[in-house]
Amino acid sequence: MNPQASLIFTASLLLGTTITISSNHWIMAWTGLEINTLAILPLISKSHHPRAIEAATKYFLTQAAASALVLFASMTNAWHTGQWDITQLTHPTSCLILTSAIAMKLGLVPFHFWFPEVLQGSPLTTGLLLSTIMKLPPITLLYMTSPSLNPTLLTILAILSAALGGWMGLNQTQIRKILAFSSISHLGWMAIIIIYNPKLTLLNFYLYAMMTATVFLTLNTIKVLKLSTLMTAWTKIPSLNAMLLLTLLSLAGLPPLTGFLPKWLIIQELTKQEMAPAATLISLLSLLSLFFYLRLAYCTTITLPPHTTNHMKQWRTNKPTNITIAILTTVSIMLLPISPMILTIV
Repeated sequence: MNPQASLIFTASLLLGTTITISSNHWIMAWTGLEINTLAILPLISKSHHPRAIEAATKYFLTQAAASALVLFASMTNAWHTGQWDITQLTHPTSCLILTSAIAMKLGLVPFHFWFPEVLQGSPLTTGLLLSTIMKLPPITLLYMTSPSLNPTLLTILAILSAALGGWMGLNQTQIRKILAFSSISHLGWMAIIIIYNPKLTLLNFYLYAMMTATVFLTLNTIKVLKLSTLMTAWTKIPSLNAMLLLTLLSLAGLPPLTGFLPKWLIIQELTKQEMAPAATLISLLSLLSLFFYLRLAYCTTITLPPHTTNHMKQWRTNKPTNITIAILTTVSIMLLPISPMILTIV
C-alpha cells in the first residue's frame, strides 16, 4: 500500500476513535464510528485476495447496520426525552436497541458471526487493529451509558459470549480464528461487569489489548498463520517462542501472570454483588478457552509435530526482536505483583 494512503487511513482511525471517546453528543459519537469503519476497510482489503474483499464487505455491512441502530437508539431517546447527551440515555427501548448495536459492533454473541470471518480475511496487523483499537469506541459508549442498561440482558450476552467463544474455538486450526473466538470470550468478561464496576471493564480491556497486541506482533514477526506452521516455527527465534508461550497462558488467565488480574477482580466484584452463580458459570466456561490456549502453547514450544508436515524446518534468524514486542511481552507477563498499585490508579 502507498505510504501516504496508509498514513491517511491510520490518522483517520485515530481521529475516529478520538472523536467517539471524547464526544458527549450522539451525532458526534456516530460520526467517529463511521470514520473508523471507513478507515479500516482499505486496510482489510489491501491484499486484493477474494477472502480479503469478502471480509471487508462483511465488515462494512455489519458495522453499517450497527451504526444505523446507534443512530436509531439515540433518535428514539431524543424523541421521548429531548436529550442528545450520551449519558442521558434513559428510555428503555433506546437502551435495548443500543445494547444490540454495541453488541454488533463488538462481536458479542449472538452478533458474533462476522468477527472470525473478518479476522481470518485480514492481514495480522489489521487483525490486531480490529481486535484492539476498533473495540475501544463501542466499549466507551457502553461505559458512558452503563447506568441505564439492562443488567439481565448484559449478563446473558456475557455468559453466552464466554460459552460460545470457548466452545467454537476448540476445533479451529487457523490462528486468526482462534484469536477471534478468544476476543469474543474476553468481551463476555467485560460485558458482565460493565454495570457494576465500569472501571474494571476498562482495566480488563487495556490488559486484554496489551496481551493480544503481543500475540499478534509475535506471530507477525515469525510469519505464522496456522497451527501446522506454528509447530515448526520454534527454530526461527526460540526465545520469542518461549515468551509467546507465557503470553498465551497469560491471555488464558493463569494465576502468576498478568491475565489473572482482571478475572480475579471481576469474580470478586460479582461475588460482592451477590452474583456468585454467574461468577461460577463464567469461570467454568473460561476453561473451554483455556483448552485452546493450551493447545496453542503446546504447539508453540513444547513439542514437534508427531506427523510429518509439508513445511521445511525454518532457518534461525539473526534479526533482533522488536523493542515494542519486548516491552509488551514483559507487561503481559509480569503485572500481577504490582496489582495493588494498578488498583489505586484505577
